[in-house]
Amino acid sequence: MSHALALIFGTLALVAGVPAQAQMTHEHKAAETCTDLALACAASVTPTFAADGTLWIVARTSDRVFVAKSADRGKSFSEPVAVTPEPMPLDTGPDSRPKIVVDRKGRVVVAFAVRDKKFKGRVFVSRSSDKGKSFSPPDPITASDESQRFETLTLDADGRVFAAWIDKRNRAAARETGPEKGEAPKGAALAFAWSGDHGATFSEARIAQDQTCECCRIAVAFAGPGRPVVVFRNIFEGSVRDHAIVTFADRETPGPVHRVSTDDWAIESCPHHGPSLAVAKNGTYHVAWFTKGRARQGLFYARSSDAGATFSDPLPIGRPETAPGRPSLLSVGGTAYLAWKEFDGAVTSITVMTSHDDGAHWSTPRAIATTSEDSDHPILVGDGRRAYLSWQAREDGYRLLPLGDAS
Repeated sequence: MSHALALIFGTLALVAGVPAQAQMTHEHKAAETCTDLALACAASVTPTFAADGTLWIVARTSDRVFVAKSADRGKSFSEPVAVTPEPMPLDTGPDSRPKIVVDRKGRVVVAFAVRDKKFKGRVFVSRSSDKGKSFSPPDPITASDESQRFETLTLDADGRVFAAWIDKRNRAAARETGPEKGEAPKGAALAFAWSGDHGATFSEARIAQDQTCECCRIAVAFAGPGRPVVVFRNIFEGSVRDHAIVTFADRETPGPVHRVSTDDWAIESCPHHGPSLAVAKNGTYHVAWFTKGRARQGLFYARSSDAGATFSDPLPIGRPETAPGRPSLLSVGGTAYLAWKEFDGAVTSITVMTSHDDGAHWSTPRAIATTSEDSDHPILVGDGRRAYLSWQAREDGYRLLPLGDAS
């Protein structure tokens, strides 16, 4: 271990200082009443770099989704373009945000979810074939009207779009046909679909794993062409909601479910705190997650060199008294980056550390951005050569901070 890991505290429970819930109340609330199509109104901003180096963002206000792009690394943006023609009841949960992918020809696909007062969601998709000048009317990603939430979008090497989300269709069917009719099983399912026409249509949704946690974001990366890797909060025996990973053997064949860590978080309610994943060019899996289990509590990191079959011992991240959470991982070149959010009761900070040896050793953690107002979660994004921190805060606006060239 690096000497810097002395700054990454042990597996102490979050019982001193600021409780974990404190950070949950310090999210970005500017968009709760703000409806203008402008970054100043955005509660969440999700970035991606196109192959030509253009920075694209998809943002959510209280009831609208819009897209903008920047040719100067976030210093200025084009006029926002509405994805939602009219206001919609958007999913505004702590782990919810619209997603965006842009292919090599500048075609844009956006996904987002709506949600009713009973937390029943539905995922919609919109696309642009004119480089973001206009978007198609949003369409449901699947014909099923059972609840879908926490969607993800990623581009395969050949330009196909892979979508995954949390889906309740099996739960609804079991409620009608199960041994105790009317009693729904716990959790939901991990569903997926592919688009080979740049988001115009998606294949019929399939279930990769049943009995997953219904209320946490999922993380997706690629182990190779046609081989998505998905990390999600699963429901194990005894209502234990620990993280699991699935690596696809090919586009249509999910592999076995492997446990990332045995945290033993038995909970009947929703954590609303999902994981992050990065897959290095050499195949190393990097995973970060939050737990309040009986075995450990706090924010943790682990790595796998055997395609997720086994993971290293969980490494505690951050200072327990500042409620570390909302991790984001990125692998660029030979460097792994990990960012997370901390809150000391007055100031929110984004802390970053790096590793040049596949996560075996990490640099000294350093806070690179702060705010005293509400803020979005940190997101690490890369342009193929350099890593950046993307962060939206009510007081300071949108920031894209360079973290260093890949080695």
